[in-house]
Amino acid sequence: MDGLPLGNVIKDGVTQPFLFLMSDHRGEAADAQTPEAIRQAGANIRSIYERLPGDRRWQIMIRGANHYLFSDGAMLKVPLVMRALRTVGVVRIDGRRQIAVTTHYISAFFDVYLKGAPASALKSRPEYPEVEYVE
Repeated sequence: MDGLPLGNVIKDGVTQPFLFLMSDHRGEAADAQTPEAIRQAGANIRSIYERLPGDRRWQIMIRGANHYLFSDGAMLKVPLVMRALRTVGVVRIDGRRQIAVTTHYISAFFDVYLKGAPASALKSRPEYPEVEYVE
């Protein structure tokens, strides 16, 4: 979930089905102010993803999501803090909403690859318009 790949996986890739569940980082990699480490992390993720067979990989982006809100957002219950974070553009989606979307797609991924559910369980759903599939 919106993390950095580390270790041998960068060079060797993975062989099992894999889900990259990401916040929206578009524009960051092209931004001259973006640290090289962040640009490299994006390149590493793309490299791992592109080496996986098409039927065993998913990259899902949650528009408006923030890296820290995959779990921390539901914990930020101070309205003044959340209002300030929204004002400066750090938070664009409610933390509880982001966790609900995350929970759905992780559960669906495991249902498909561990319980034999149809891959369509991971397809876009009208109740989650903030989800975008990255090819």
